[in-house]
Amino acid sequence: MDPATPDDPSTLVSTNWLAAHLKDPDLRIFDASWYMPDAGRDAKAEYAAGHIPGARFFDIDEISDARSELPHMAPPVEKFMSRMRAMGVGDGHQVVVYDGSGLFSAARVWWLFRLMGQKNIAVLDGGLPKWVADGYPLTTAAPTIRDRHMTVKMEAHRVRDVTDVARASKLGNHAIIDARAPGRFRGEQPEPRESMRSGHIPGSRNVFYQDLLNADKTMKSKGEIKTIFENAGVDLAKPAITTCGSGVTAAILSLALERIGKTDHALYDGSWSEWGMYADLPIATGA
Repeated sequence: MDPATPDDPSTLVSTNWLAAHLKDPDLRIFDASWYMPDAGRDAKAEYAAGHIPGARFFDIDEISDARSELPHMAPPVEKFMSRMRAMGVGDGHQVVVYDGSGLFSAARVWWLFRLMGQKNIAVLDGGLPKWVADGYPLTTAAPTIRDRHMTVKMEAHRVRDVTDVARASKLGNHAIIDARAPGRFRGEQPEPRESMRSGHIPGSRNVFYQDLLNADKTMKSKGEIKTIFENAGVDLAKPAITTCGSGVTAAILSLALERIGKTDHALYDGSWSEWGMYADLPIATGA
């Protein structure tokens, strides 16, 4: 982490911070690794082979809304609460979430906790690769689970549905920011999901999530983040809506916005998996 960017237990913490707090009694750690189907990686198997001591596995696909046909949509409050209780995570805990890519799917879980009204949640900057590179230990031991109640108050302003986004696109009163790769945003590359149109939501701007990360997958400094958004044509004076392919990397944009002090942002949970599926929704192509 940039030394000018201090650890913040509500957004992003360094491997050094986590190592220093590893034995805190109220620390809870999640391995939230999730990979695209074509990545050829098994997140659960990798967790079993070695994880940060004390980490539980957070299954993004399972802890979701089973009633929706869209991938890993935010779960109902009751399901989130029951899964957290079963994993011994509750009120008074500081949660740190990481993933095996560096900084990828962990941000999705950070956003989900914030959606559920939880403030003491941070992403491990650089994730598991940085933890290992910095010489910190892994274990195969399962964590000790003790039941803990979690008080959840869903903050509905942190999520947007297709109707909200369609209205924002038409009125131009929000900054809609798309985290997908430029080729997908412009409609030049096919979507990874079948029967999906190519292009982007009209009026949206493209900030590829990888552009916000350094070579070691840590997040860039606050000044660099702000410049990247501005250079992409994002009007930071407007409330923001983040989007991507299926609501995972959009959360990296949300985390980056939070880092620079912009709090009026929401995530389009259906993202392109929903927008690209319906022929009656308008799409734009090109830059």
